Amino acid sequence: MRILKVVAMAAGLLLLPLLVLAVDPASLAEALAGVPPGHALVAIIIVQVQILLSALRWHFTASRLGHPMRRATAIREYYLSGILNQTLPSGIAGDAVRAYRSSGDAAGDWKRATAAVVLERLSGQLAFLLLTVLGLLSWVVLLPQDSIPDLWALLGAGLAGVIAIVAASLLVKPLRAWSIQHLPDLSAVFWKDRAFAIQGGLSILIVTSYVAIFLIASDAAGAPLPLAGAFAIIPLCLLAMLVPVGIGGWGSREAAAAVLWPLLGYTSAQGLAASLLYGAFSLAGTALPGLMVYGASALGGWRRGAGIAR
Repeated sequence: MRILKVVAMAAGLLLLPLLVLAVDPASLAEALAGVPPGHALVAIIIVQVQILLSALRWHFTASRLGHPMRRATAIREYYLSGILNQTLPSGIAGDAVRAYRSSGDAAGDWKRATAAVVLERLSGQLAFLLLTVLGLLSWVVLLPQDSIPDLWALLGAGLAGVIAIVAASLLVKPLRAWSIQHLPDLSAVFWKDRAFAIQGGLSILIVTSYVAIFLIASDAAGAPLPLAGAFAIIPLCLLAMLVPVGIGGWGSREAAAAVLWPLLGYTSAQGLAASLLYGAFSLAGTALPGLMVYGASALGGWRRGAGIAR
């Protein structure tokens, strides 16, 4: 099993140089060379909003499960989680660390901490699933009619994938048993006292921020996407990150972009450049402020320990 994981990680990373060779390297270099600094700045700012909203969603979810934490702690830990998810295999290593670091010493705290992380991620996945379905349907409703015949297979495959995910969640015995066992937690987090309004509102804003960053990245690569096109193909690129290859979705996301961008009249090189810039903006927006947050936290702890803080 461990060998398969190593092979999958290597295959995902190998995809990147192969994609560079498969597209026009000169066009890729041109698309990456002309990135306006303003685009990078705006994208990195949106990443901060994204992390803040995600941390608030986690804070809300944890409080609903009787596992309260300070908002500042939730924000700090979410930065660390984001850094680890983007730089380590599996894409969930950061979430595991977040659950561990947020668990307390009291009996059962680790269970509530783990449930809070799992259900917080579930909230985001449900919103992302909804966006993917709406995006696939937008091919038919919003895009030029002459592009629709070539995309019926894509639409059918996407909807089949969504149905498969839903069916698996209902039919696979462990997942069904887990849902029944945690029904009170699910009710508290997603339904009781209109929790769905807060969960839904935060998750929709967060998912929209992912699309916005990809839009900016594509525009920076010289391929401005129409809004309909953005909500049709960007969710599919993000969905490709769930394929268990590479690290943090690198490789599979770029492969999807190289295939999908030509459907909107752009080149594979521009799609690849857009995806690379999206990854760079997301990583920079998470890592650089995250290091600052942890540096400030460490300094504050040292000052308190030394008796300097007031």
